[in-house]
Amino acid sequence: MIPPMATGSTLDLIGDTPLVRLKGPSDEAGCEIYGKCEYANPGSSVKDRAALYMIRDAEARGELKPGGTVIEGTAGNTGIGIALVANALGYKTVIVMPDNQSKEKMDTLRALGAKLVLVPPTKYADPAHFQHVSRRMAEETEGAVWAGQFDNIANRRAHIEGTSKEIWEQLEGRVDGFTCAAGTGGTISGVGMGLKEKDQNVCIALTDPHGAALYNYYAHGELKSEGSSVAEGIGQGRITANLEGAPIDTQFRISDEEGLVWVRRLLAEEGLCLGLSSGINVAGAIELGKQLAKERGSDTRVVTILCDTGFRYLSTLYNPEWLRKKELPVFPWLDEEGTSA
Repeated sequence: MIPPMATGSTLDLIGDTPLVRLKGPSDEAGCEIYGKCEYANPGSSVKDRAALYMIRDAEARGELKPGGTVIEGTAGNTGIGIALVANALGYKTVIVMPDNQSKEKMDTLRALGAKLVLVPPTKYADPAHFQHVSRRMAEETEGAVWAGQFDNIANRRAHIEGTSKEIWEQLEGRVDGFTCAAGTGGTISGVGMGLKEKDQNVCIALTDPHGAALYNYYAHGELKSEGSSVAEGIGQGRITANLEGAPIDTQFRISDEEGLVWVRRLLAEEGLCLGLSSGINVAGAIELGKQLAKERGSDTRVVTILCDTGFRYLSTLYNPEWLRKKELPVFPWLDEEGTSA
């Protein structure tokens, strides 16, 4: 008999992540800013949720059978989540990833036993894009399924049924706003849909990095990208199936430099080591918080996603040489030359 404070499966460790009040961002916004600690999942990212739901969905549909293989194209975190879930359920994993992602992600996937296929980064319209390569591999591999996270709505269902309900319960049914960036669109769409079911007055905002096309789509009705970003796993140039019907009320565009300010401050002031996508999300939450606080007062509550751990980016975001090469500010404690961030 399993004790009441224990869990009977490692898969039960996915979800039910903590929610933390972020002091610096709250002070900056003039309201309450909360971060959903998705780095607390077993695979250290929000993508564990989608991985579990997509694999369970493939099982339920009879497409994934014992001893089968899960194949996916990913910037890394979804692949890590899939590898962990697949290991727990007895499946093999093949991951196709652009070769410009962090070394830590590649090393982690190999360590988890996944077969890793690296391809050059290219536009989605190119048949050599990592998503198309992974789909073709799944079609050509006996007993394999393609997870297809971008257009597989089991992805957003993980957030409708899980993440949004957790946020609602953790804040005792009082949520004013939610924002995050979109990669597949599953998180913002699913959390948005779930929160809107609870209260139509919850404001759902897209936080888009430069180089993505969704800011212009929701602001002006045109898929148009401007600038560029080094953030991994976020930024989208099309309306995926997960984004169809997403209840986006407003939108913000956040630069890498703005995101890095909050990556630096959250580590230096609050002890949170995060990736750039989290920093961009927090910067967007501050913008949404400022906007809503003017309308609803200083007790406004805004939630965002702390997507993954910064330990996954030691060779990039936390590497002064890499940051200088990208012409990005270096964290003061990493900068041997004393240039402040």
